[in-house]
Amino acid sequence: MKSLQTKKLVLAGLLTAVAVVGSLFSFPILGSKCSPVQHMVNILCAVFLGPGYGVASAFLASLLRNLTGLGSLLAFPGSMVGALCCGLMYKKTGNLLATLCGEVIGTGILGGLCAWPMAILFMGQSAASVPVTAYVVPFLVSTMGGAVIAGVVLYTMKNGGVLGTMQHQLEQ
Repeated sequence: MKSLQTKKLVLAGLLTAVAVVGSLFSFPILGSKCSPVQHMVNILCAVFLGPGYGVASAFLASLLRNLTGLGSLLAFPGSMVGALCCGLMYKKTGNLLATLCGEVIGTGILGGLCAWPMAILFMGQSAASVPVTAYVVPFLVSTMGGAVIAGVVLYTMKNGGVLGTMQHQLEQ
């Protein structure tokens, strides 16, 4: 049991590091830093580790990205809501396509909507100057990129028989 927890913690730490380093590859859209690697990591965490580890990894990656100047406060609602949604979707369905959609809806729509009050409360934005849906488009662009990358990685692993083997190793 202790060995399984260690494996999961190591993988979660590795994926968190990938998300932080991957944020070096980001691009601005409408005042938001879009980092598709974070969304890829959310999906990989969902498939390999589940929603709890996914949310924890998203939180730590967002925290580290903010501390190093690689992200903004908007990273928290986007990544964490997306990680929760895709983690729950995979846990419930076991379907990769549904999991990818869970990340896109969770981050792109729900996370984008949750970013609005964050911007107003903590970033000094005026509610009158920022529409409630202002962050949905950039979050959708970012998460769709990450979902495509994760989809390619996971379907390649599935077709090669590696996905099932890795999941089995993390379930024992």
